[in-house]
Amino acid sequence: MKSIRVITALLVVLIYISTGCQPVQREIYKPDFSRIDNVVEEEIEKGSFPGVVVLVGKQDGILYWKAFGNEVIEPYEEAIDRNTVFDLASLTKPIATASSIMILKDRKAIDFDDYVGKYLPDFACNDKQQVQIKHLLTHTSGLPAYTNAAKLEEEFGSPCPEKVIEKICGFEAVSKPGEKFRYSCLGYITLAKIVENITGKNIDDFSRENIFNPLGMKNTTYNPPASRFEDIAATQIVEEQLLRGTVHDPLAQLMAGTSGNAGLFSNAYDLSIYCRMLLNGGIWDGKRILSSEAVTVLTTAQIHGRAFGFDANSSYSWVKGSYASEKAFCHTGYTGTSIVCDPAREAFVIILTNRVHPNDEGAVKPVRTKVADIVFSSIQKSP
Repeated sequence: MKSIRVITALLVVLIYISTGCQPVQREIYKPDFSRIDNVVEEEIEKGSFPGVVVLVGKQDGILYWKAFGNEVIEPYEEAIDRNTVFDLASLTKPIATASSIMILKDRKAIDFDDYVGKYLPDFACNDKQQVQIKHLLTHTSGLPAYTNAAKLEEEFGSPCPEKVIEKICGFEAVSKPGEKFRYSCLGYITLAKIVENITGKNIDDFSRENIFNPLGMKNTTYNPPASRFEDIAATQIVEEQLLRGTVHDPLAQLMAGTSGNAGLFSNAYDLSIYCRMLLNGGIWDGKRILSSEAVTVLTTAQIHGRAFGFDANSSYSWVKGSYASEKAFCHTGYTGTSIVCDPAREAFVIILTNRVHPNDEGAVKPVRTKVADIVFSSIQKSP
């Protein structure tokens, strides 16, 4: 009986070979992102922004990466390319500042429930004594959103980083800690100062040594050198001076370009490495950057829909579009930058524009939501 089965199997193989049959190839699903081109070109034609780089990726690679338009349109024109570096503006908050706090938490050098006054004694006044690290991370500290940078510059000159910290410490609380979500650049400037007070290194040095260098993010830095300016998309023209390689945010300028709220420069490829590290639970290329617990609190809702760095589902999370999963997290930057990551699809979207060039009149909401919808409606959720 056994010999009959063996002979039958051999006959089947011979027939298969003689007839030239080929094994059935299962078709690999590849999302069609060609509609992104149309959306982007339409927005550039409208004058929404001079140029943009869009990168779509998954945990295991890049699916789409294109550049459109110009780095500069006034006083001259210069084309953009896929490796153009952008002023990330508030993307600095999660990528440099909150990630640095996560590293200190992993090292047990800080706790989210610690009072801010433990590390910055002058802060503990004017009803801010009960403000904790977690409140700064989630924009629920009661601090105002911003302060008048021009007035500080007029009084103390620029840069004047210690005067900015002094001003923040002197503010009265606008609300009780944890009571309200109020997006605050001042809270993240404070967090960067705390990193410096704990480690003896400013946020530039600490984030470079502990995040960007280990990840191989070679184009990510504060205060890029003048030799790199030609690779950087321009932002505003201020007093007839083109801002290119100089941080756009006024408070970050007062902080000498090294601030917790803004000041980081990077390109789409570097940011794709950072996103893939997060989607891989804090590991990249065999190196652990963040613990899995740190990634969880950095990216999932903790207080008022905010994670300890990224946005999960607050009123600012519209950038995720209509098709991203509940697990998606995001952040935007004033200059026209944004990231959306969706762990359920193991996918991310990076959009970098220079929408503030040349006169701070550009608009990016349509391109952000349309591109997010194209991507997340096309990529299937992971089983």
